[in-house]
Amino acid sequence: MRKIWLMAAASLALMAASESASAQDAPSLTLERVFASPSINGASPRAVKLSPDGKYLTSLRPRADDRERFDLWFLDSKSGEWRMLVDSTKLGTSGEISEAEKMQRERARIGGTKGIVAYDWAPDSQTILVPVDGDLFLADLQGDIRRLTETATSELDATVSPKGSHVSFVRDQNLVVRSLSDGAEKALTSDGGGTLSYGVAEFVAQEEMDRSRGHWWAPDDAALAYARVDESGVKVAPRAAIGAEGTRIYEQRYPFAGTDNARVDLFVWHKAGDRHVKVDLGADADIYLARVDWMPDAKSLLVQRQSRDQKRLDVLKVDAATGASSVLFSETSPTWLNLHDNLRVLSDGSLVWTSERDGFSHIYRFRNGKWTQLTKGAWAVKAVVGVDEAAGRIYFTGNAEAATQQHLYRVPLKGGAVERLTEQGSFNAVAMNRAANRAIVTRSSPNQPEQVYLADASGKRLSWIEENRLDARHPYGPYLAAHIAPVFGSIKAADGTELKTKLLLPKIEPGKRYPVFVQVYGGPGAGRQVTESWGGGALQQYLAQQGWIVFSVDGRGTPDRGKTFEDHIYRAMGGVEVADQLTGVEWLKAQPFVDPQRIAVYGWSYGGYMTLKLLEAAPGVFAAGVSGAPVTKWELYDTHYTERYMGDPRKVPEAYEKANVVPHADKISDPLLLIHGMADDNVVFDHSTALMAAMQGNAQPFETMVYPGQTHRVAGPKVSVHLWGSILDFLNRTVKSKDME
Repeated sequence: MRKIWLMAAASLALMAASESASAQDAPSLTLERVFASPSINGASPRAVKLSPDGKYLTSLRPRADDRERFDLWFLDSKSGEWRMLVDSTKLGTSGEISEAEKMQRERARIGGTKGIVAYDWAPDSQTILVPVDGDLFLADLQGDIRRLTETATSELDATVSPKGSHVSFVRDQNLVVRSLSDGAEKALTSDGGGTLSYGVAEFVAQEEMDRSRGHWWAPDDAALAYARVDESGVKVAPRAAIGAEGTRIYEQRYPFAGTDNARVDLFVWHKAGDRHVKVDLGADADIYLARVDWMPDAKSLLVQRQSRDQKRLDVLKVDAATGASSVLFSETSPTWLNLHDNLRVLSDGSLVWTSERDGFSHIYRFRNGKWTQLTKGAWAVKAVVGVDEAAGRIYFTGNAEAATQQHLYRVPLKGGAVERLTEQGSFNAVAMNRAANRAIVTRSSPNQPEQVYLADASGKRLSWIEENRLDARHPYGPYLAAHIAPVFGSIKAADGTELKTKLLLPKIEPGKRYPVFVQVYGGPGAGRQVTESWGGGALQQYLAQQGWIVFSVDGRGTPDRGKTFEDHIYRAMGGVEVADQLTGVEWLKAQPFVDPQRIAVYGWSYGGYMTLKLLEAAPGVFAAGVSGAPVTKWELYDTHYTERYMGDPRKVPEAYEKANVVPHADKISDPLLLIHGMADDNVVFDHSTALMAAMQGNAQPFETMVYPGQTHRVAGPKVSVHLWGSILDFLNRTVKSKDME
């Protein structure tokens, strides 16, 4: 395998040299252009949706002069042209949104966006619910706007009921329903406030469980299930949101690992009789409410209850009228269970479900208490995106072709051959309509920014939603001649496990050695670096044009490679995944075009943690490290994420001691740049201050850059230029300058 990698890298080096003449004529990328408007990646619509009847398409699109502000666009079925349906600059007040809404956006990874950030089609496909600046509006297909609310506070998590009779939302921590026919409002709860909320997802549900909702309408509009969240037992963590013009102190309830979670109960409100019924979630209150789904008959619900240690997941069948529940089936694991949204209820009462019980995520059918496995193999199903019962097919995304790709597939409901429906060599995300006869496909590749198209059930492209053609007129067009195609390969971990790698080379001159920018994430759940997608895009191209070799390896512990591959980090974070990164560095050092004395490492969040652990584990291996928003003490991170992988610190303190950065900070001797947003509510600023204090106490030098008012996502056109300018100034001084010695 190493020989193959060497041949591929050498071939790429020769190719880069041979193409240098044409590339010389191309303008050079700048940081300012990488982050300016319009986006250098081209048009990239968000939240592309089909109307419930499948006739219309809508999306959120950034403005040409402001890549952070989004408007609502509509595809006119008559003209075939896109037109702006709702202009956010005319509709919004641009007022200050509530802190609760700010934090919701942050946890949805859309912090910093402006204008319209979400919307919801009404079931009749004639109107669209549009929240803007904390208030609610209803737009029709001609763009006429009806204002639903005008209050001093934000209406959160608004949704239109399935039959279109009401809109529901949370105001001042209480759940409210509003009739769309006469505008009458009814507060379903009244004692919300302080530490008590109704109808919203708690912090860990939003941040770690991929559950953003806290209330769910019955299919017939006759009932509404909702969560009651009591945070009174959650530890208070005063959070200083330090801004440029002052500091605000928030008494944030943050469930640190090993401390109490919010108490979450589930109720069902019945419109008839204005009746509230409490759901029986079991005797143990220290559980996670993972998912809530109504059955099609509106008489019962399927509720997923996860144990605190996340080794057991019970699917409960709940009688909506009484709240009585029983266990339909359970999943168990000796390490942890990954949550998903792949439950589908079929007309005969059977269920489609994904499970990792054979070591990989695969599709099963549960009928009359028996399981039938529908997909299998050493690859992973990612998401069930559609079920067409009439045609007898299930549609899903997965990586049967290659671990670095993701495709749309279909498989017969009765089991059989799996058929790929998207093009090789790409990475695809897919959403389908309810009938599963239309698909919205968002794809990219290492040489093509995101494209979005509408496909039929066979995967055939019917029309472009956004072709984003990469030609001379594209924002990236002027720089295309200098584009560097990454090469993908693999290396072997110490135990023989195959690890996927990605490499970008600058223009290589024979006999010359180049500095390396190792970009690392390395953690579970998200953040894979080695995918055949646009990925780092123009920023990585800029780094390569500046003379950096850009390299990444996805080590053991990262997702989508099977449970055994992930489980290596169980109660051992900062161990095997650090070793795998060092294996990648050893491979780099053996390459004739790499300067082994000029290898830098950079990472953000878990990648920031990995940067610090690498500097601790291997002093002198890296010329410098850049650590952004790092976890430094796992006891300071939240329960659901941390305990999933590390266990309870009250029970396994030795695992935390070994995994943490701060106790071993005295081992860091290489140049370090530490970066953090000063209003971060996810990886709180305390992580960095704890490390700063430890290193200062040891008289260890390091550099720091902090960003007032910025959260876990330090971003914005000018801020991003400053951020990356600071990073590269540091690396130019500590790494690149070594060739002058």
